[in-house]
Amino acid sequence: MRTLQSRFDILLAGVGGQGVVLASRVLAAAALKAGLATKTSETMGMAQREGSVTSHVRIGTQVYSPLISQGQANLLVSLEPAEAVRNLAFLHHSGWLLVNTEAVIPVTVSAGLSKYNDDKIKAYLAAYVGKDTKEERLLLIDGSKLAREAGSEKTLNSVMLGAVCGIGLLPMTQGVVLETLLHMVPPRTAEMNKKAFNLGYEEINLRLADRGGQCINTN
Repeated sequence: MRTLQSRFDILLAGVGGQGVVLASRVLAAAALKAGLATKTSETMGMAQREGSVTSHVRIGTQVYSPLISQGQANLLVSLEPAEAVRNLAFLHHSGWLLVNTEAVIPVTVSAGLSKYNDDKIKAYLAAYVGKDTKEERLLLIDGSKLAREAGSEKTLNSVMLGAVCGIGLLPMTQGVVLETLLHMVPPRTAEMNKKAFNLGYEEINLRLADRGGQCINTN
């Protein structure tokens, strides 16, 4: 957990059906539970048809709009690689990027009308995030695989929330975020979502520890 200075901006991105909106609401509610001022905004295109979905979560006292300006997000969390590229302009030059590596193939690609080059997307993300510094601020995680390991691909948002906590940047603790998540999901799925959250947390926490990063025990 980091001490909040003036504000902390998080942009979450993905496609319809991945649980982007729920993840953003969990973060906002957790911040409020921790006594922090919060503003949120959601943008949903053709969400039911796997269209782009973005959610803005702004935490802190010096927040006057629910929308994050371009170049201001401290953390960009994308549940789909191409959506990370689509929203890169929002990321601050020293911001962190957390991306689920499993692609959601657009209908146009399936129909042969366009191409989806996964390798080029990942290379572009790495080049973009590393253009101003040698610090590794791009974290790629196979969140979809971890979600299936937890019991359902629908827990991908919980995996990513756990991974966010594993980075150690949030101004609230891992425990508050997990408690809020379990309060907001259906009771019958609570254990599965808890497992997904913990898998995401452990994956990133251990990775940062291995490379001498900034993981912080936030229990």
